[in-house]
Amino acid sequence: MALAASFLLGIVAGLRTFSAPAILWLTRHPGPVAYVLGAFALLEYAGDLYPKVPPRTAPAPLAARAISGGFCGWAICAAAGAPAVAGAVLGICGALVAAYGGLAVRTVVAKAIGRVPAALIEDGVAAVGGAAIVATLTH
Repeated sequence: MALAASFLLGIVAGLRTFSAPAILWLTRHPGPVAYVLGAFALLEYAGDLYPKVPPRTAPAPLAARAISGGFCGWAICAAAGAPAVAGAVLGICGALVAAYGGLAVRTVVAKAIGRVPAALIEDGVAAVGGAAIVATLTH
């Protein structure tokens, strides 16, 4: 379960860099770090609505997504007693898949319904998906 959750939370990180660690930390380790991550996640949602934001596949944003996914995968597996390195690798893979796959899907959806509605849908998928994944770990 922890390895699958690592990959899936990596997907969330690939869609929104700060959503995955924010949801994970807010649920498992509430406190100042979790609140800062939550604030960054909200700022990322707002910033994503602006057209001049660098593409998620540019080197810096892509690296941030991979680091976020890897960190979440490591944290999930370390807490579950599963191989943490495997969790990190799966989190990175999930983030890279979602960064490129999410961009492709969002491009198609944006052409159909507009850039802002497409961004809001992706925000919702990241938030709800991340919460659902983390909920399976805590129950």
